Parts: sequence; C-alpha cells; structure tokens
Amino acid sequence: MAPAARTYLSKALDIMEEHSLLRHEVDWTDLRNKAYTQAHGARKPADTYGAISSALRRLGDAHSSFMEPEQAKESAESAAYLDELEGRSLKNGVGYLSLPGVQGSQEAYDKYVRLGRAAVTKAGGTGACGWVVDLRSDSGGNMWPMLAVIGPILGDGNVGMFVDADGKKYTWSVKNGAPYEDGKSQGWSDAPPVARSSPPVAVLTGGRTASAGEAMVVAFRGRPHTRFFGKPTYGVPTGNNAYRLSDTALINLTEAKDADRTGRTYDEAIPPDEEIAKDPRDRARDTVLQAAQDWLLKQSPCARP
Repeated sequence: MAPAARTYLSKALDIMEEHSLLRHEVDWTDLRNKAYTQAHGARKPADTYGAISSALRRLGDAHSSFMEPEQAKESAESAAYLDELEGRSLKNGVGYLSLPGVQGSQEAYDKYVRLGRAAVTKAGGTGACGWVVDLRSDSGGNMWPMLAVIGPILGDGNVGMFVDADGKKYTWSVKNGAPYEDGKSQGWSDAPPVARSSPPVAVLTGGRTASAGEAMVVAFRGRPHTRFFGKPTYGVPTGNNAYRLSDTALINLTEAKDADRTGRTYDEAIPPDEEIAKDPRDRARDTVLQAAQDWLLKQSPCARP
C-alpha cells in the first residue's frame, strides 16, 4: 500500500476507534487487519473507500456510513422534503403537524424552521386543544431544526439525551420553544408559543421514522398526556457525528444512543403504544390518524360533553 493510501485509511480507522459507540466491544486489531488486507495494493486515498465502508459495517451499529466526495457534496446541497411539512386544524379543534426529515445546508435548516413554525402557528391558530405530530415521513437528518419546530408542542424542559460508550450524557432541552444541548443553544430564537401549555399529543410513527426522526419520538417518550400510534420505527435511534477526511469524503459515525427524559436508552425499533396497520384496501381513510384523533377527543381538553 502506498504511504498516502495507508495514512488516509489509518486516519479513518483512528476516528472509528476513538469515537464509535461500540468502541469497547470491537476487536480493533482484527478490524484493522481486515481493512489493511482489503486495501492491499491501494495507491491513493480513493482506493481505500471500500475498506473504510467495510470497516464501518463491521462496527455493528447499523447506522454508521461513508460518503465519497461527490456523495458528500450532494448531501450538503440537499434540503428538506418541504412538501411533506404541513400544519392544519382538524375537526374539534385538534392541531395536526406533519414533520419530514431535513439535511443539507444552514440555509435549508433555516427555511425548514421558518416554514415549520408557521405550520405550527397555522395548525394551532384557533387554539388547538391537542396535537397530532405525524413523524411517519421523518426519515432523519439534523435533529435540531426538527426540535426547533416541535419545541412549543413538547414544552420547555429536558426532553432527552445522547449517551455515549462511556455513559457520558448530553442533554437535549427546550427553552421558550428553542432547542439546546447541555444548555448551549443549537440555533434559532424563541418560538411562538402554542395556545395551550402541556396539551395532549398523539405521535404517529412508522417504518420510515428513522435516525433523527426517532430522536423526535424519543423526545416525546415519558412526556405526560402523550400516546404513540402506528407502526414501529425503522430502528436506528442513535446519534451520528460527521468527520470530513482530507479529500472531502465523509464518515458519518454512530457515537451515542438516544435516551428519553427518564434516562431509558434506545438502540432498536421503537414500538408504538397502539400498533395500527393501514388497510391497503381503504386508500381514502388514514386509520392511524383516525385512532389518534379518537384518543385525543377523549382527553379532557378536547372532550366534548
């Protein structure tokens, strides 16, 4: 292996060994030997991409990944699925918010928060008695813009945390509707409040709810007056950090488990309280949303005499 290729591969493996969530469970001598064997004969950094990808898979966290320079560039230029970001008022005064994933540039995050907060205001403009938060299309990305949107619905206080391989905790919190980690602002000013503090919330989940989307599920876990409907999430409720290599390739490395406000950690699919499969024969009726509405309308703020 040429020196440039060996240095590049060694740097990538050093990052994994120092920061991986499962670093205490991996046989690093074996993993490194397999990576160097796979990259045998490599002349330049690009020749080691396959070995790096294989090493990340061998970590066993099911969430770490590698992006070649062009892939990393495309990811940075991507944006939210903003057409899936929706706020509206349902019957009997229930607010509805559909929250998609988001990744890309700061500009994309700012637009997402601006439109998301406007959707919350629109959905709760009549004084919503309760909320449906639909995370079924939230496939992940950056969790902080998402938290900046749902913060007013979640309510202020500690809402979750990351827990790393050594048990160190990094607390997620909401203050005046804005997101913080260990007391440090993650961006965006205070959010407009919702009409009712501590409203009942029905959270909708499914197989597309993944990664940062699952972090939003975790943020609602342990919250009073909250119930979950739909299908289990995708199964990667873990926190990743991005490391850019010398040629702009990117390692997205899993470094922590998500934990809810009670301290319970998650590292696999999160089941709902009520598992409901949409009937494929009934395309016009969203049975998951209907079940959520039925539950909300039995809660005291929304119940009708």
